[in-house]
Amino acid sequence: MREDTGSLQAALRNGALLLDHNPVAAVEQATTILEVTPGQPEALRLLGKALRKLGLAEKAAKADLAAIKSTLRSPDISSARAAIMKNDLAAAERLLRTSLSRSPDDVVATMMLAEIASTLGIHPEAERLLRQAVSVAPDYPDAKVSLALTFFSQGRLEDALATLDRVIAGHPEQIVAAAAKADILAQTGSYDAAAETYGKLLATVDDNPEVWLWYGHLLKTMGRQSESVAAYRRATALDPDLAEAWWSLAELKANKVEAEDLAVMQRALDRSIAAAKRLYLHFALGKALEDREEWEASFLHYAEGNRLRLDLIPHDRDAVSEEVDRSMTLFTRAFFAEHAGMGCQRRDPIFVIGMPRAGSTLVEQILASHSQIEGTSELPDIPHIVQSLVARDWQNKAAAYPAVVADLTAEEVRTLGERYVENSASKRKTVRPFFIDKLPNNWRYLGLIHLILPNAKIIDARRDAMACCFSNFRQHFSRGQTFAYSMQDLGSYYRDYVRAMDHFDETLPGLIHRVQHESLVADPEREIRALLEYLGLPFEEACLRPHENARPVRTASSEQVRRPINRDAFDLWRNYEPWLDELKAALAG
Repeated sequence: MREDTGSLQAALRNGALLLDHNPVAAVEQATTILEVTPGQPEALRLLGKALRKLGLAEKAAKADLAAIKSTLRSPDISSARAAIMKNDLAAAERLLRTSLSRSPDDVVATMMLAEIASTLGIHPEAERLLRQAVSVAPDYPDAKVSLALTFFSQGRLEDALATLDRVIAGHPEQIVAAAAKADILAQTGSYDAAAETYGKLLATVDDNPEVWLWYGHLLKTMGRQSESVAAYRRATALDPDLAEAWWSLAELKANKVEAEDLAVMQRALDRSIAAAKRLYLHFALGKALEDREEWEASFLHYAEGNRLRLDLIPHDRDAVSEEVDRSMTLFTRAFFAEHAGMGCQRRDPIFVIGMPRAGSTLVEQILASHSQIEGTSELPDIPHIVQSLVARDWQNKAAAYPAVVADLTAEEVRTLGERYVENSASKRKTVRPFFIDKLPNNWRYLGLIHLILPNAKIIDARRDAMACCFSNFRQHFSRGQTFAYSMQDLGSYYRDYVRAMDHFDETLPGLIHRVQHESLVADPEREIRALLEYLGLPFEEACLRPHENARPVRTASSEQVRRPINRDAFDLWRNYEPWLDELKAALAG
Protein backbone atom coordinates (compact mmCIF):
# COMPACT_ATOMS: atom_id res chain seq x y z
CA MET A 1 0.00 0.00 0.00
CA ARG A 2 2.26 2.74 -1.30
CA GLU A 3 1.33 6.34 -0.51
CA ASP A 4 1.84 7.31 -4.17
CA THR A 5 -0.87 4.91 -5.39
CA GLY A 6 -4.63 5.06 -5.16
CA SER A 7 -4.72 2.17 -2.68
CA LEU A 8 -3.91 4.40 0.30
CA GLN A 9 -6.72 6.84 -0.47
CA ALA A 10 -9.12 3.97 -1.08
CA ALA A 11 -8.20 2.42 2.26
CA LEU A 12 -8.64 5.75 4.04
CA ARG A 13 -12.04 6.28 2.40
CA ASN A 14 -13.10 2.79 3.44
CA GLY A 15 -12.00 3.47 7.00
CA ALA A 16 -13.96 6.74 7.07
CA LEU A 17 -17.10 4.89 5.89
CA LEU A 18 -16.70 2.44 8.77
CA LEU A 19 -16.48 5.13 11.45
CA ASP A 20 -20.16 5.60 12.23
CA HIS A 21 -21.45 2.01 12.10
CA ASN A 22 -18.36 -0.06 12.92
CA PRO A 23 -15.62 1.92 14.70
CA VAL A 24 -13.84 -1.30 15.71
CA ALA A 25 -13.36 -2.12 12.02
CA ALA A 26 -12.22 1.48 11.43
CA VAL A 27 -9.53 1.00 14.10
CA GLU A 28 -8.42 -2.18 12.37
CA GLN A 29 -8.34 -0.41 9.00
CA ALA A 30 -6.26 2.48 10.37
CA THR A 31 -3.91 0.07 12.12
CA THR A 32 -3.43 -1.88 8.88
CA ILE A 33 -2.55 1.31 6.99
CA LEU A 34 -0.08 2.34 9.69
CA GLU A 35 1.63 -1.06 9.58
CA VAL A 36 2.37 -0.45 5.90
CA THR A 37 2.98 3.35 6.07
CA PRO A 38 4.07 4.16 9.63
CA GLY A 39 3.29 7.71 10.75
CA GLN A 40 0.80 8.34 7.93
CA PRO A 41 -1.05 11.39 9.34
CA GLU A 42 -4.49 10.74 7.83
CA ALA A 43 -4.43 7.17 9.09
CA LEU A 44 -3.50 8.46 12.54
CA ARG A 45 -6.40 10.93 12.38
CA LEU A 46 -8.72 8.10 11.35
CA LEU A 47 -7.43 6.04 14.27
CA GLY A 48 -8.07 8.91 16.67
CA LYS A 49 -11.66 9.39 15.47
CA ALA A 50 -12.40 5.66 15.73
CA LEU A 51 -10.92 5.36 19.22
CA ARG A 52 -12.95 8.38 20.32
CA LYS A 53 -16.11 6.70 18.99
CA LEU A 54 -15.26 3.74 21.22
CA GLY A 55 -14.88 5.99 24.26
CA LEU A 56 -11.10 5.55 24.41
CA ALA A 57 -10.34 9.26 24.75
CA GLU A 58 -6.80 8.88 26.09
CA LYS A 59 -5.72 6.60 23.25
CA ALA A 60 -7.51 8.85 20.77
CA ALA A 61 -5.59 11.89 22.05
CA LYS A 62 -2.29 10.03 21.56
CA ALA A 63 -3.25 9.20 17.98
CA ASP A 64 -4.22 12.84 17.32
CA LEU A 65 -0.91 14.05 18.74
CA ALA A 66 1.02 11.54 16.63
CA ALA A 67 -0.84 12.81 13.53
CA ILE A 68 0.07 16.39 14.40
CA LYS A 69 3.74 15.54 14.95
CA SER A 70 3.84 13.67 11.65
CA THR A 71 2.19 16.57 9.79
CA LEU A 72 4.73 19.03 11.16
CA ARG A 73 7.40 17.17 9.16
CA SER A 74 5.53 17.38 5.86
CA PRO A 75 7.05 19.41 2.97
CA ASP A 76 3.89 21.54 2.53
CA ILE A 77 3.88 22.60 6.17
CA SER A 78 7.62 23.33 6.11
CA SER A 79 7.21 25.45 2.97
CA ALA A 80 4.24 27.32 4.46
CA ARG A 81 6.17 28.01 7.66
CA ALA A 82 9.10 29.34 5.64
CA ALA A 83 6.71 31.64 3.70
CA ILE A 84 5.28 32.95 6.98
CA MET A 85 8.78 33.66 8.28
CA LYS A 86 9.38 35.71 5.12
CA ASN A 87 6.04 37.48 5.72
CA ASP A 88 4.74 36.13 2.40
CA LEU A 89 1.34 35.35 3.88
CA ALA A 90 -0.42 35.00 0.51
CA ALA A 91 2.00 32.23 -0.55
CA ALA A 92 1.61 30.53 2.84
CA GLU A 93 -2.16 30.67 2.55
CA ARG A 94 -2.08 29.07 -0.92
CA LEU A 95 0.12 26.23 0.33
CA LEU A 96 -2.06 25.60 3.36
CA ARG A 97 -5.34 25.67 1.46
CA THR A 98 -3.92 23.26 -1.10
CA SER A 99 -2.89 20.97 1.74
CA LEU A 100 -6.34 21.21 3.32
CA SER A 101 -8.04 20.43 0.01
CA ARG A 102 -6.29 17.04 0.20
CA SER A 103 -6.63 16.58 3.97
CA PRO A 104 -9.54 18.68 5.34
CA ASP A 105 -8.90 17.48 8.91
CA ASP A 106 -5.26 18.58 9.00
CA VAL A 107 -5.07 20.30 12.39
CA VAL A 108 -1.64 21.80 11.77
CA ALA A 109 -2.61 23.43 8.46
CA THR A 110 -5.86 24.69 10.00
CA MET A 111 -4.04 26.24 12.95
CA MET A 112 -1.46 27.86 10.68
CA LEU A 113 -4.24 29.41 8.59
CA ALA A 114 -5.69 30.73 11.85
CA GLU A 115 -2.27 32.14 12.71
CA ILE A 116 -2.24 34.02 9.41
CA ALA A 117 -5.76 35.34 10.04
CA SER A 118 -4.74 36.52 13.51
CA THR A 119 -1.64 38.20 12.13
CA LEU A 120 -3.86 40.08 9.70
CA GLY A 121 -6.31 41.04 12.43
CA ILE A 122 -9.10 38.84 10.97
CA HIS A 123 -9.94 37.40 14.37
CA PRO A 124 -13.44 35.99 13.59
CA GLU A 125 -11.90 33.88 10.81
CA ALA A 126 -9.11 32.77 13.15
CA GLU A 127 -11.74 31.77 15.68
CA ARG A 128 -13.67 29.76 13.08
CA LEU A 129 -10.56 27.88 12.01
CA LEU A 130 -9.47 27.17 15.57
CA ARG A 131 -12.92 25.87 16.49
CA GLN A 132 -12.57 23.54 13.51
CA ALA A 133 -9.17 22.36 14.76
CA VAL A 134 -10.58 21.75 18.24
CA SER A 135 -13.47 19.73 16.80
CA VAL A 136 -10.99 17.47 14.98
CA ALA A 137 -8.59 17.09 17.94
CA PRO A 138 -10.65 17.96 21.04
CA ASP A 139 -7.91 16.86 23.43
CA TYR A 140 -5.11 18.86 21.80
CA PRO A 141 -4.43 21.66 24.31
CA ASP A 142 -2.43 23.91 21.98
CA ALA A 143 -5.47 24.44 19.72
CA LYS A 144 -7.55 25.49 22.71
CA VAL A 145 -4.84 27.85 23.96
CA SER A 146 -4.73 29.49 20.52
CA LEU A 147 -8.52 29.76 20.56
CA ALA A 148 -8.38 31.45 23.98
CA LEU A 149 -5.84 33.97 22.71
CA THR A 150 -8.12 34.70 19.76
CA PHE A 151 -10.97 35.37 22.16
CA PHE A 152 -8.74 37.79 24.04
CA SER A 153 -7.76 39.54 20.81
CA GLN A 154 -11.47 40.20 20.28
CA GLY A 155 -11.90 41.66 23.76
CA ARG A 156 -13.66 38.54 25.10
CA LEU A 157 -11.75 38.26 28.35
CA GLU A 158 -14.17 35.93 30.14
CA ASP A 159 -14.26 33.48 27.21
CA ALA A 160 -10.46 33.50 27.03
CA LEU A 161 -9.96 32.79 30.74
CA ALA A 162 -12.72 30.17 30.84
CA THR A 163 -11.16 28.31 27.90
CA LEU A 164 -7.71 28.38 29.51
CA ASP A 165 -9.14 27.24 32.84
CA ARG A 166 -10.67 24.19 31.13
CA VAL A 167 -7.33 23.35 29.52
CA ILE A 168 -5.51 23.74 32.83
CA ALA A 169 -8.11 21.59 34.62
CA GLY A 170 -7.59 18.79 32.10
CA HIS A 171 -3.84 19.29 31.76
CA PRO A 172 -2.53 20.85 35.00
CA GLU A 173 1.03 20.38 33.74
CA GLN A 174 0.30 22.37 30.55
CA ILE A 175 2.67 25.27 31.05
CA VAL A 176 1.71 27.12 27.86
CA ALA A 177 -1.93 27.39 28.96
CA ALA A 178 -1.03 28.58 32.46
CA ALA A 179 1.52 31.07 31.07
CA ALA A 180 -1.07 32.39 28.61
CA LYS A 181 -3.56 32.84 31.45
CA ALA A 182 -1.00 34.64 33.60
CA ASP A 183 -0.06 36.93 30.72
CA ILE A 184 -3.69 37.82 30.00
CA LEU A 185 -4.29 38.53 33.68
CA ALA A 186 -1.20 40.75 33.78
CA GLN A 187 -2.21 42.59 30.60
CA THR A 188 -5.58 43.38 32.15
CA GLY A 189 -4.05 44.56 35.43
CA SER A 190 -4.82 41.48 37.56
CA TYR A 191 -1.23 41.00 38.67
CA ASP A 192 -1.92 39.20 41.94
CA ALA A 193 -4.08 36.67 40.11
CA ALA A 194 -1.30 36.22 37.54
CA ALA A 195 1.20 35.55 40.33
CA GLU A 196 -1.20 33.04 41.87
CA THR A 197 -1.48 31.27 38.50
CA TYR A 198 2.29 30.86 38.33
CA GLY A 199 2.38 29.69 41.93
CA LYS A 200 -0.13 26.91 41.20
CA LEU A 201 1.74 25.91 38.05
CA LEU A 202 5.06 25.67 39.88
CA ALA A 203 3.42 23.51 42.52
CA THR A 204 2.39 21.15 39.72
CA VAL A 205 5.45 21.08 37.45
CA ASP A 206 7.95 21.68 40.25
CA ASP A 207 11.24 23.09 39.01
CA ASN A 208 10.67 24.10 35.40
CA PRO A 209 13.28 26.72 34.43
CA GLU A 210 11.10 28.45 31.81
CA VAL A 211 8.25 28.85 34.27
CA TRP A 212 10.65 30.39 36.79
CA LEU A 213 11.82 32.75 34.04
CA TRP A 214 8.27 33.87 33.19
CA TYR A 215 7.44 34.21 36.87
CA GLY A 216 10.54 36.37 37.30
CA HIS A 217 9.30 38.69 34.53
CA LEU A 218 5.97 39.11 36.33
CA LEU A 219 7.60 39.75 39.70
CA LYS A 220 9.82 42.40 38.11
CA THR A 221 6.75 44.11 36.64
CA MET A 222 5.14 44.09 40.08
CA GLY A 223 8.20 45.77 41.62
CA ARG A 224 9.11 42.70 43.70
CA GLN A 225 12.76 42.87 42.72
CA SER A 226 14.32 40.54 45.28
CA GLU A 227 11.80 37.83 44.42
CA SER A 228 12.39 38.45 40.74
CA VAL A 229 16.14 37.99 41.21
CA ALA A 230 15.48 34.75 43.10
CA ALA A 231 13.25 33.47 40.30
CA TYR A 232 15.85 34.24 37.63
CA ARG A 233 18.54 32.66 39.80
CA ARG A 234 16.42 29.52 40.15
CA ALA A 235 15.97 29.39 36.37
CA THR A 236 19.72 29.68 35.68
CA ALA A 237 20.52 27.11 38.37
CA LEU A 238 18.16 24.61 36.72
CA ASP A 239 19.34 25.39 33.20
CA PRO A 240 22.64 27.30 32.86
CA ASP A 241 21.99 27.52 29.10
CA LEU A 242 18.69 29.39 29.58
CA ALA A 243 20.12 32.51 27.99
CA GLU A 244 17.04 34.72 28.42
CA ALA A 245 17.21 34.24 32.19
CA TRP A 246 20.81 35.48 32.23
CA TRP A 247 19.82 38.53 30.19
CA SER A 248 16.86 39.20 32.49
CA LEU A 249 19.13 39.01 35.52
CA ALA A 250 21.71 41.30 33.93
CA GLU A 251 19.04 43.83 32.97
CA LEU A 252 18.13 44.35 36.63
CA LYS A 253 20.02 47.17 38.32
CA ALA A 254 22.48 47.04 41.21
CA ASN A 255 24.96 44.63 39.58
CA LYS A 256 22.93 41.47 40.04
CA VAL A 257 25.36 39.50 37.86
CA GLU A 258 28.27 38.24 39.93
CA ALA A 259 31.82 37.60 38.74
CA GLU A 260 31.30 33.84 38.71
CA ASP A 261 28.19 34.33 36.58
CA LEU A 262 30.35 35.75 33.81
CA ALA A 263 32.26 32.49 33.60
CA VAL A 264 29.05 30.44 33.50
CA MET A 265 27.65 32.61 30.68
CA GLN A 266 30.92 32.40 28.74
CA ARG A 267 30.89 28.60 29.04
CA ALA A 268 27.34 28.58 27.72
CA LEU A 269 28.48 30.72 24.77
CA ASP A 270 31.33 28.30 24.09
CA ARG A 271 28.83 25.49 23.68
CA SER A 272 27.09 25.14 20.32
CA ILE A 273 23.74 26.71 21.15
CA ALA A 274 21.30 28.28 18.71
CA ALA A 275 21.74 31.88 17.63
CA ALA A 276 18.38 32.78 19.22
CA LYS A 277 19.89 31.83 22.60
CA ARG A 278 23.40 33.14 21.97
CA LEU A 279 22.16 36.67 21.39
CA TYR A 280 20.66 36.82 24.90
CA LEU A 281 24.02 35.82 26.36
CA HIS A 282 25.80 38.52 24.38
CA PHE A 283 23.37 41.18 25.61
CA ALA A 284 23.73 39.86 29.17
CA LEU A 285 27.53 39.91 29.01
CA GLY A 286 27.42 43.37 27.43
CA LYS A 287 25.40 44.69 30.37
CA ALA A 288 27.49 42.89 33.01
CA LEU A 289 30.74 44.23 31.54
CA GLU A 290 29.18 47.69 31.26
CA ASP A 291 28.53 47.58 35.00
CA ARG A 292 32.24 46.82 35.42
CA GLU A 293 33.17 49.71 33.09
CA GLU A 294 34.90 47.35 30.65
CA TRP A 295 33.63 49.41 27.77
CA GLU A 296 35.27 47.83 24.73
CA ALA A 297 34.51 44.26 25.77
CA SER A 298 30.95 45.33 26.62
CA PHE A 299 30.49 46.97 23.22
CA LEU A 300 31.75 43.91 21.35
CA HIS A 301 29.14 41.75 23.08
CA TYR A 302 26.37 44.27 22.37
CA ALA A 303 27.45 44.42 18.72
CA GLU A 304 27.43 40.63 18.34
CA GLY A 305 24.06 40.30 20.06
CA ASN A 306 22.61 42.89 17.70
CA ARG A 307 24.12 41.17 14.67
CA LEU A 308 22.59 37.83 15.63
CA ARG A 309 19.20 39.43 16.31
CA LEU A 310 19.16 41.26 13.00
CA ASP A 311 20.05 38.07 11.12
CA LEU A 312 16.99 36.39 12.63
CA ILE A 313 14.54 39.25 12.01
CA PRO A 314 15.74 41.75 9.38
CA HIS A 315 14.55 45.35 9.28
CA ASP A 316 13.43 47.23 6.16
CA ARG A 317 14.46 50.83 6.82
CA ASP A 318 13.33 51.95 3.35
CA ALA A 319 9.81 50.71 4.05
CA VAL A 320 9.58 52.91 7.17
CA SER A 321 10.94 55.95 5.31
CA GLU A 322 8.47 55.41 2.46
CA GLU A 323 5.60 55.07 4.93
CA VAL A 324 6.59 58.39 6.51
CA ASP A 325 6.77 59.98 3.06
CA ARG A 326 3.25 58.76 2.27
CA SER A 327 1.93 59.97 5.63
CA MET A 328 3.34 63.43 5.06
CA THR A 329 1.76 63.50 1.61
CA LEU A 330 -1.67 62.34 2.80
CA PHE A 331 -2.04 64.05 6.17
CA THR A 332 -2.04 67.71 5.18
CA ARG A 333 -3.91 70.72 6.54
CA ALA A 334 -6.37 70.29 3.68
CA PHE A 335 -6.95 66.64 4.62
CA PHE A 336 -7.75 67.46 8.24
CA ALA A 337 -9.91 70.44 7.22
CA GLU A 338 -11.90 68.13 4.96
CA HIS A 339 -12.33 65.62 7.80
CA ALA A 340 -13.09 68.16 10.54
CA GLY A 341 -15.80 67.04 12.93
CA MET A 342 -15.30 63.36 12.17
CA GLY A 343 -14.19 60.72 14.61
CA CYS A 344 -15.02 59.82 18.19
CA GLN A 345 -15.11 62.96 20.31
CA ARG A 346 -13.99 61.33 23.56
CA ARG A 347 -11.31 63.25 25.47
CA ASP A 348 -10.02 60.55 27.82
CA PRO A 349 -7.11 59.08 25.79
CA ILE A 350 -3.63 60.52 26.29
CA PHE A 351 -1.04 59.16 23.85
CA VAL A 352 2.64 59.20 24.82
CA ILE A 353 4.65 58.57 21.66
CA GLY A 354 8.25 58.74 20.50
CA MET A 355 11.30 56.52 20.31
CA PRO A 356 11.66 53.64 22.77
CA ARG A 357 14.16 54.41 25.53
CA ALA A 358 13.39 58.13 25.33
CA GLY A 359 11.79 58.60 28.75
CA SER A 360 8.18 57.74 27.88
CA THR A 361 7.84 55.40 30.87
CA LEU A 362 8.91 58.22 33.19
CA VAL A 363 6.36 60.56 31.60
CA GLU A 364 3.69 57.90 32.05
CA GLN A 365 4.67 57.32 35.67
CA ILE A 366 4.53 61.07 36.37
CA LEU A 367 1.08 61.37 34.81
CA ALA A 368 -0.19 58.19 36.46
CA SER A 369 0.67 59.80 39.80
CA HIS A 370 -2.03 62.40 39.11
CA SER A 371 -5.42 61.75 40.69
CA GLN A 372 -7.25 62.12 37.36
CA ILE A 373 -5.04 59.97 35.11
CA GLU A 374 -4.74 56.18 34.90
CA GLY A 375 -1.63 54.56 33.47
CA THR A 376 -2.50 51.58 31.27
CA SER A 377 0.94 50.94 29.75
CA GLU A 378 1.54 50.15 26.07
CA LEU A 379 -1.74 49.28 24.38
CA PRO A 380 -1.71 47.36 21.08
CA ASP A 381 -5.03 48.77 19.88
CA ILE A 382 -3.86 51.40 17.36
CA PRO A 383 -1.55 48.95 15.52
CA HIS A 384 -4.41 46.43 15.56
CA ILE A 385 -6.70 48.98 13.91
CA VAL A 386 -4.10 49.63 11.22
CA GLN A 387 -3.67 45.89 10.80
CA SER A 388 -7.40 45.38 10.38
CA LEU A 389 -7.62 48.13 7.74
CA VAL A 390 -4.82 46.52 5.73
CA ALA A 391 -6.38 43.07 6.23
CA ARG A 392 -9.53 44.17 4.40
CA ASP A 393 -7.46 43.93 1.20
CA TRP A 394 -4.61 41.82 2.46
CA GLN A 395 -3.98 39.85 -0.74
CA ASN A 396 -3.21 43.14 -2.47
CA LYS A 397 0.48 43.70 -1.72
CA ALA A 398 -0.01 47.41 -2.41
CA ALA A 399 -2.46 47.72 0.48
CA ALA A 400 -0.59 49.58 3.20
CA TYR A 401 -0.80 52.39 5.73
CA PRO A 402 -1.65 55.24 5.28
CA ALA A 403 -3.38 54.60 1.93
CA VAL A 404 -5.93 52.39 3.72
CA VAL A 405 -7.04 55.50 5.67
CA ALA A 406 -7.55 57.83 2.71
CA ASP A 407 -11.07 56.78 1.69
CA LEU A 408 -12.63 56.01 5.07
CA THR A 409 -16.17 57.34 5.42
CA ALA A 410 -17.23 59.56 8.30
CA GLU A 411 -19.07 56.60 9.85
CA GLU A 412 -16.00 54.36 9.58
CA VAL A 413 -13.79 57.03 11.14
CA ARG A 414 -16.15 57.45 14.09
CA THR A 415 -16.52 53.68 14.51
CA LEU A 416 -12.75 53.18 14.63
CA GLY A 417 -12.41 55.80 17.36
CA GLU A 418 -15.21 54.22 19.36
CA ARG A 419 -13.66 50.79 18.87
CA TYR A 420 -10.36 52.05 20.27
CA VAL A 421 -12.04 53.44 23.40
CA GLU A 422 -14.12 50.29 23.89
CA ASN A 423 -11.12 47.97 23.52
CA SER A 424 -9.02 50.02 25.93
CA ALA A 425 -11.73 49.74 28.58
CA SER A 426 -10.69 46.18 29.46
CA LYS A 427 -7.24 47.46 30.46
CA ARG A 428 -8.58 50.20 32.74
CA LYS A 429 -8.97 49.44 36.44
CA THR A 430 -10.05 52.82 37.88
CA VAL A 431 -12.73 55.44 37.27
CA ARG A 432 -10.18 58.18 36.63
CA PRO A 433 -11.39 60.31 33.71
CA PHE A 434 -8.19 60.07 31.61
CA PHE A 435 -5.93 57.16 30.63
CA ILE A 436 -2.52 56.82 28.98
CA ASP A 437 -1.58 54.75 25.95
CA LYS A 438 2.21 54.68 26.04
CA LEU A 439 3.06 52.69 22.91
CA PRO A 440 6.08 54.65 21.57
CA ASN A 441 5.81 53.57 17.94
CA ASN A 442 2.32 55.04 17.65
CA TRP A 443 4.16 58.08 16.25
CA ARG A 444 3.92 56.28 12.91
CA TYR A 445 0.12 56.36 13.13
CA LEU A 446 -0.33 59.88 14.44
CA GLY A 447 -2.40 60.92 11.42
CA LEU A 448 -4.87 58.09 12.02
CA ILE A 449 -4.99 58.78 15.77
CA HIS A 450 -5.93 62.42 15.26
CA LEU A 451 -8.46 61.46 12.58
CA ILE A 452 -10.38 58.95 14.70
CA LEU A 453 -9.80 60.65 18.10
CA PRO A 454 -9.49 64.38 17.35
CA ASN A 455 -9.71 65.40 21.02
CA ALA A 456 -7.01 63.00 22.25
CA LYS A 457 -3.88 64.59 23.70
CA ILE A 458 -0.51 63.74 22.13
CA ILE A 459 2.75 63.87 24.09
CA ASP A 460 6.06 63.41 22.28
CA ALA A 461 8.67 62.03 24.70
CA ARG A 462 12.02 62.93 23.16
CA ARG A 463 15.64 62.27 24.13
CA ASP A 464 19.01 63.35 22.72
CA ALA A 465 19.61 61.35 19.54
CA MET A 466 22.90 59.66 20.49
CA ALA A 467 21.78 58.81 24.02
CA CYS A 468 18.43 57.49 22.80
CA CYS A 469 19.78 55.45 19.90
CA PHE A 470 22.59 53.87 21.86
CA SER A 471 20.17 53.00 24.66
CA ASN A 472 18.12 51.12 22.04
CA PHE A 473 21.24 49.43 20.68
CA ARG A 474 22.12 47.98 24.08
CA GLN A 475 18.56 46.82 24.77
CA HIS A 476 17.14 43.50 23.65
CA PHE A 477 13.39 43.92 23.17
CA SER A 478 10.98 41.06 23.75
CA ARG A 479 9.22 41.76 20.46
CA GLY A 480 9.15 44.23 17.60
CA GLN A 481 11.61 47.15 17.41
CA THR A 482 13.51 45.53 14.54
CA PHE A 483 15.14 48.92 13.82
CA ALA A 484 17.09 48.73 17.10
CA TYR A 485 19.68 46.14 16.06
CA SER A 486 21.71 48.11 13.52
CA MET A 487 23.26 51.55 13.81
CA GLN A 488 22.25 52.37 10.25
CA ASP A 489 18.66 51.34 10.96
CA LEU A 490 18.61 53.23 14.25
CA GLY A 491 19.83 56.44 12.65
CA SER A 492 17.33 56.15 9.81
CA TYR A 493 14.43 55.39 12.17
CA TYR A 494 15.23 58.29 14.48
CA ARG A 495 15.45 60.69 11.53
CA ASP A 496 12.12 59.44 10.15
CA TYR A 497 10.52 59.93 13.57
CA VAL A 498 11.79 63.51 13.87
CA ARG A 499 10.71 64.54 10.38
CA ALA A 500 7.27 63.02 10.95
CA MET A 501 6.90 65.02 14.16
CA ASP A 502 8.12 68.18 12.41
CA HIS A 503 5.47 67.63 9.74
CA PHE A 504 2.64 67.32 12.26
CA ASP A 505 3.94 70.31 14.24
CA GLU A 506 3.55 72.34 11.08
CA THR A 507 0.31 70.74 9.89
CA LEU A 508 -1.46 70.70 13.27
CA PRO A 509 0.14 73.46 15.37
CA GLY A 510 -0.32 72.96 19.10
CA LEU A 511 -1.55 69.36 18.81
CA ILE A 512 1.66 67.80 20.15
CA HIS A 513 3.28 68.66 23.48
CA ARG A 514 6.96 67.76 23.51
CA VAL A 515 8.73 66.64 26.68
CA GLN A 516 12.50 66.77 26.24
CA HIS A 517 13.94 64.17 28.61
CA GLU A 518 17.03 66.19 29.49
CA SER A 519 14.90 69.25 30.36
CA LEU A 520 12.51 67.14 32.42
CA VAL A 521 15.35 65.75 34.52
CA ALA A 522 17.05 69.16 34.86
CA ASP A 523 13.92 70.98 36.08
CA PRO A 524 11.13 68.48 36.84
CA GLU A 525 8.65 70.91 38.35
CA ARG A 526 8.76 73.37 35.47
CA GLU A 527 8.32 70.65 32.85
CA ILE A 528 5.61 68.81 34.78
CA ARG A 529 3.63 72.01 35.33
CA ALA A 530 3.82 72.75 31.60
CA LEU A 531 2.74 69.20 30.79
CA LEU A 532 -0.28 69.34 33.09
CA GLU A 533 -1.21 72.76 31.76
CA TYR A 534 -1.25 71.29 28.24
CA LEU A 535 -3.58 68.55 29.51
CA GLY A 536 -5.81 71.12 31.20
CA LEU A 537 -5.25 69.59 34.63
CA PRO A 538 -4.22 71.17 37.94
CA PHE A 539 -0.72 70.63 39.28
CA GLU A 540 -0.38 67.95 41.99
CA GLU A 541 2.68 67.47 44.18
CA ALA A 542 2.52 63.68 43.76
CA CYS A 543 3.65 64.11 40.16
CA LEU A 544 7.03 65.25 41.46
CA ARG A 545 7.46 61.91 43.25
CA PRO A 546 6.63 59.31 40.57
CA HIS A 547 8.93 56.78 42.23
CA GLU A 548 6.44 56.53 45.10
CA ASN A 549 3.77 55.23 42.72
CA ALA A 550 3.68 51.46 43.28
CA ARG A 551 1.73 50.64 40.10
CA PRO A 552 3.08 47.73 38.03
CA VAL A 553 5.26 48.74 35.08
CA ARG A 554 5.67 46.31 32.17
CA THR A 555 8.37 48.07 30.11
CA ALA A 556 12.16 47.81 30.12
CA SER A 557 12.32 50.99 32.22
CA SER A 558 10.38 49.50 35.13
CA GLU A 559 13.25 49.82 37.58
CA GLN A 560 14.35 53.31 36.59
CA VAL A 561 10.93 54.80 37.34
CA ARG A 562 10.93 53.28 40.82
CA ARG A 563 13.78 55.60 41.77
CA PRO A 564 13.66 59.38 42.15
CA ILE A 565 14.07 61.33 38.91
CA ASN A 566 17.80 61.23 38.18
CA ARG A 567 20.51 61.78 35.58
CA ASP A 568 21.67 58.15 35.46
CA ALA A 569 22.75 56.96 32.01
CA PHE A 570 22.53 60.50 30.58
CA ASP A 571 26.00 60.33 29.11
CA LEU A 572 26.51 56.57 29.16
CA TRP A 573 26.92 56.53 25.40
CA ARG A 574 30.05 58.68 25.66
CA ASN A 575 31.90 55.75 27.22
CA TYR A 576 31.28 53.89 23.97
CA GLU A 577 31.97 56.86 21.67
CA PRO A 578 35.11 55.37 20.05
CA TRP A 579 32.87 52.69 18.46
CA LEU A 580 29.88 54.84 17.49
CA ASP A 581 31.05 56.61 14.34
CA GLU A 582 28.58 54.58 12.24
CA LEU A 583 25.69 55.75 14.42
CA LYS A 584 26.78 59.39 14.19
CA ALA A 585 26.95 59.11 10.41
CA ALA A 586 23.53 57.46 10.24
CA LEU A 587 21.95 60.21 12.33
CA ALA A 588 23.55 62.85 10.17
CA GLY A 589 21.97 61.25 7.12
